Amino acid sequence: MPRYRIEFADLHAHLFRVTLTLPRPAAAQRLALPAWIPGSYMIRDFARHLVGLQARQGERDVVLEPMDKTSWLARCEGAEALVVTATVYANDPSVRGAFLDGSRGFFNGTSGLLRAEGREHEPHVIELGPLPTGWEVATAMPAAGRRRWQAADYDEAIDHPFAFGRFWRGRFEVAGAEHEIAVDGAWPNFDGERLLADVERICRWQIRFWHGARGKPPFSRYLFLLHAAEDAYGGLEHRASTALIASRRDLPRRGEAEPGEAYVGLLGLFSHEYFHTWNVKRLRPRSLVGADLGREAPTSLLWFFEGFTSYYDDLSLLRTGLVTRERYLALLGKQLAGVLATPGRRVQSVAQAAADAWTRYYRADENTPNATVSYYAKGALLALLVDLRRRAAGSSLDEAMRRLWKRHAERPVDEADLFAALTDGVPGLAEELAAWVHGTGELPVADALAGFGVATQLGTGTLAQRLGLRLSEGAAGSVVRQVLRGSAAEAAGVAPGDELLAAEGWRLRRLEEAAQWLAPGAPFELLVARDQRLHRLQLVPGAAAAPTVGLAADAAAPAAAQARRKDWLGS
Repeated sequence: MPRYRIEFADLHAHLFRVTLTLPRPAAAQRLALPAWIPGSYMIRDFARHLVGLQARQGERDVVLEPMDKTSWLARCEGAEALVVTATVYANDPSVRGAFLDGSRGFFNGTSGLLRAEGREHEPHVIELGPLPTGWEVATAMPAAGRRRWQAADYDEAIDHPFAFGRFWRGRFEVAGAEHEIAVDGAWPNFDGERLLADVERICRWQIRFWHGARGKPPFSRYLFLLHAAEDAYGGLEHRASTALIASRRDLPRRGEAEPGEAYVGLLGLFSHEYFHTWNVKRLRPRSLVGADLGREAPTSLLWFFEGFTSYYDDLSLLRTGLVTRERYLALLGKQLAGVLATPGRRVQSVAQAAADAWTRYYRADENTPNATVSYYAKGALLALLVDLRRRAAGSSLDEAMRRLWKRHAERPVDEADLFAALTDGVPGLAEELAAWVHGTGELPVADALAGFGVATQLGTGTLAQRLGLRLSEGAAGSVVRQVLRGSAAEAAGVAPGDELLAAEGWRLRRLEEAAQWLAPGAPFELLVARDQRLHRLQLVPGAAAAPTVGLAADAAAPAAAQARRKDWLGS
């Protein structure tokens, strides 16, 4: 079977050495490295980090002929094993690549495990060279000996990341499945026991959500890999694990009475990636099943696979008692505000945004909010609307999700499958959902919430939000990152890259300072620097380009609406 050996070639140069040993190679053996990693829909060209790619058969050097930017052809003779060695430059601190230095290591198989064409369905073995002193290994891949693991096939081999270093580790069991959290980089006062207990509640609820009170999850062991950094946030799902990265400030600290906003955000990240264990790893869009990892594999269904997951990540926190109803409504209001602050929602449907993820979502620039909409945030609002419509009809989105699981677990789905499960038994919902998914009209969120006794209040927000500006602000001053379409700032001629110097003749360090001396709603002069020249611009404030959203239980709502709210949110 194909065997890989991963060694720590040079910690301080950020270099892994990866050797593939392939018994009985084909006469014309093709080898390839993925160009993207499942779950992150952008071409990343991992092959650019391979250095010194060499191949041998016994004592004979084998030339590797480049076929394209991600694949090579080895012309072999006889059945003697083909041995291919490469050095992998690993200095990507995100969850999507590989990283190595003197304090820790992280390795995704897509970064350095060459695929042997024609041998993908055989078991694959990974061996690890000697570890630096004091380091441990954390991975969900099944062990096959000391520093040795075995995957059922190539797809599984690249779906189990490895973390190396010194960890805080904690374990719990839910529904017969062992769960582990491995954390590196945390502060000494990190409250690991609290994190462990809170994540256990999330896992317990989600397993029950999908499988019922006595059901078993589709894995025997699950691993959360969390790297605590100075300033980072993100996650990537895998079949029996997830790689997470967050700020150390987000971690719970011993002695804290109540979870802060940052910690709630971290729990939401755990919840989101764990929900993906079902919704995208086993309920899968058809176009991603067996996808070619050398090229884009667009799907217009990310509004469901990411958006509905984004609805349930925070709802899981409410259902487990980790947040109050008031805090949950604040989180939901933040999602709604994010969509309302995106002019691109008027020009691109959420289905189009999903299909364009490869060129837009992961390649954000100064025009992104004007040209597209987040399939995470708008998709979560679609899930909310479907849930409320189904509950008003005596059912729920929960039931529809479980129906999908029973029908399509481990089988590919398309839009028709999703629509059939989500709209079944609710007259008119299929037509509404089609308009929400493929149209660019405003979503009727406020009206739907009112029917459940939740009032929506729009606010004006900060001065930057009112003017339609997104800024980078620091000790050096304020610089414009993005200008929202149709905003007062755009009408005045403010451009991305402008440095904000003064308002009405008063020096600015942060734009919000100007609220102290500007008359509310009155026109004012803004002095900006652009390409080393000064420009005086006249701004005429109007309606807030990016309003805030406040959601609250309406005590004066009709009794029927309050009863529906209680059924949805609890007491």
